[in-house]
Amino acid sequence: MAADARNQVTDDRDGRTAYGTPPGGARAVTFGTGFTRPVDAPAPDADARSAAYAAAPAPVPLPDAAGPRDAVSRLRSHGCWYPSAGADGAEAAFICDRGGVPQLWAGPVGGGEVRLLDSSPDPVTEVSWSPDGRWIAYTTAPGGGEHSRVLCVRPDGTGRRILAGADPDSTAHLGCWAHDGSSLAVTVAAPAARPFDDGSGRPPPEHVPGDGPPEAALPSAGWAGRGGHATLLGRAVYDAASGSGARTVGDGGGQPGGSHRTGVPAAGAAVRVDGGLSVYLIDPDGHTSPVLLTTETHAATLRACDLSRDGRFVLLRRGPRGRREAVVRRTDDSATTFALPVADGDPWIGRFSPDGRTLWLRSNVDREYAALLAVALDDAGAPGGTSVVAERPDSDLELLTLAHDGRTAALAWNAQGASELELLETSPAGRAAPDVTGPARPVPLPHEVVTRITGAGAGRLLLALSGSQRRPGVWWAHEGVSLLRTPWSSKDEDAVSPGRPPVRPVPLRLTARDGLPLSGWYYRAPGRPEGEPAPCVIHLHGGPEEQERPVFHPLYHELTGRGLDVFAPDVRGSSGHGRSFVDADLGAGRFAALDDVADCAAHAVTAGPADPTRLAVMGRSYGGYLTFASLVWHPALFRTGVAVCGMSDLLTFFAGTEPWLAESAAHKYGHPERDRELLRALSPMSRVDALRVPVLAVHGEHDTNVPVQESRQFVRAARERGVAAELLTLRDEGHDFLRADNRRLFRRNAADWLERHLSR
Repeated sequence: MAADARNQVTDDRDGRTAYGTPPGGARAVTFGTGFTRPVDAPAPDADARSAAYAAAPAPVPLPDAAGPRDAVSRLRSHGCWYPSAGADGAEAAFICDRGGVPQLWAGPVGGGEVRLLDSSPDPVTEVSWSPDGRWIAYTTAPGGGEHSRVLCVRPDGTGRRILAGADPDSTAHLGCWAHDGSSLAVTVAAPAARPFDDGSGRPPPEHVPGDGPPEAALPSAGWAGRGGHATLLGRAVYDAASGSGARTVGDGGGQPGGSHRTGVPAAGAAVRVDGGLSVYLIDPDGHTSPVLLTTETHAATLRACDLSRDGRFVLLRRGPRGRREAVVRRTDDSATTFALPVADGDPWIGRFSPDGRTLWLRSNVDREYAALLAVALDDAGAPGGTSVVAERPDSDLELLTLAHDGRTAALAWNAQGASELELLETSPAGRAAPDVTGPARPVPLPHEVVTRITGAGAGRLLLALSGSQRRPGVWWAHEGVSLLRTPWSSKDEDAVSPGRPPVRPVPLRLTARDGLPLSGWYYRAPGRPEGEPAPCVIHLHGGPEEQERPVFHPLYHELTGRGLDVFAPDVRGSSGHGRSFVDADLGAGRFAALDDVADCAAHAVTAGPADPTRLAVMGRSYGGYLTFASLVWHPALFRTGVAVCGMSDLLTFFAGTEPWLAESAAHKYGHPERDRELLRALSPMSRVDALRVPVLAVHGEHDTNVPVQESRQFVRAARERGVAAELLTLRDEGHDFLRADNRRLFRRNAADWLERHLSR
């Protein structure tokens, strides 16, 4: 395989501009019940918001791009995921890769005939059908990159238009619908500027857009990033307009006059001064102008998760990784009435009750594992009390969904990697208080993991499921009835080619050298005699807050088919094992995570059994960073490594990544100014002289989460030191590889590389 064989690429994005200016005239803009604001009237923090108003999205019409109604597939077996139901639950929109790329499809829940709603080659990442059934909103990644846009289309495939993100340098994310379907909340990110100097003397990363003097992009000397302790001690109140840090609040629940205590610092001045997120309400019909709900000049995340039915309150999820918050704000003046820390993971953190008097939240505040909380709200949106209504001692509440009527909650619990589903009546007859619920009813699952739950009309749910023996599919169930596979989802027997059944993994548990319990899943290559040592790949997931789950991995299937075992562990920092485990790798704790990799490799030898002379390390994203790091921290342990979209230098990563990702990453890794020496010490490039074994790096050309320069500089340094190193750059891909041909190319080249270096 030739290095950089696919580096010659073109950019075919259309470059349309979605941003307009606020319309003139003092007229009111109304979005559904309760959303009325003069578009040019002064609002609180108007000066700070002027730039955000100038970037208000304007819908951009597009040609209709509906495809065939039949389900002809270029793939032998396809996946279906991220369903969203129509108003009556009879039809669903969903993502499907039957054509080789994740695209938007729709069809009857009980029928086999589906229709392609957008035949463009841009991968689709999220889908949301409007409550009134008139529009389907969805997010795409132009060119496979990370600068996403939000579109909408009629259920028959007509009326397609971009709502936000048409500018190639902008990014837009999908939020919630108003309950009457009149408007859609969309988060718009400010374009990135030139990165700051990382002090290394190397040129800046190559794929960072923007221009301007380097000194204008330096982080502020007073940047208030990661605090000294990982534990979240209080509820932080933020100035949404300026992004400046504010006090942390204790039991006052975010109300003025609440009791004060010390907690994790709120987000202050930025890692990158070019950051900024704004949430707008957009009319998909284009009859009324966008309404700005809130803006933050230095933000890590900002998503509108729900709007109260009377339109007076919005539920936002905001904050960096490990410090997420649920925030309730009034829509008329953007005043915050309530804030509470919530768990990482699924961004759809909660929902208002139909009467707006109860807020249901998935939160791990003051606890190890996320639980279901009920927050009583008064007429002004202020909290009157918070109670725990559903919890488990050793399992996270991973997904929370309320039915369309808001009176039944579906709860998916993460039980050691597998999902357990329950239904809970949130408004039982004769209830005396908001935290009084009906008994939990378990729902048997045909496969191991639930990835999404959504309401689908009265008493019906749609679930996206995945498992170790199947491709992702969509299932539906009426209350009290077993789940049924939708006809357009692949059958389980079609997961792989005949004669090559998927390997069902077995759990392994071990103890790290410092006593921390670790675990993972071991995939034994078929056909090898029991007890015979095997070449083994230690595969490390991304995040680091992701988790290994017992689902079908085409990469693992490829590797085990080549006679290679796979051990996929959860090192410290992974989710699913409690908040303390997630926080155990913060800052200098990351050195212990590097030791975890070596401890897991040793355990694969003693319990696998893996051949200690034929070990490899591999991972994607943060797992790619761990791969680079493991090869230079433990140079005698592995024969080779495959690093996919990994960071090789944390300082150049901060300089080149998206600004909102830099804000989040600082809490995990360290501050790029104050913790400069720590970041340098944790960077694989600082120890590249220790590299002894061949390495393959793989990267998407449009990756702006971890720019491709991170792989290039490590490969270049390895070659300069006489170590074999190659780089595979995938066209039209970003941080995730979404196109079937590129996924196959990646799997085969990675397996070829590992087989070649482990077979000797």
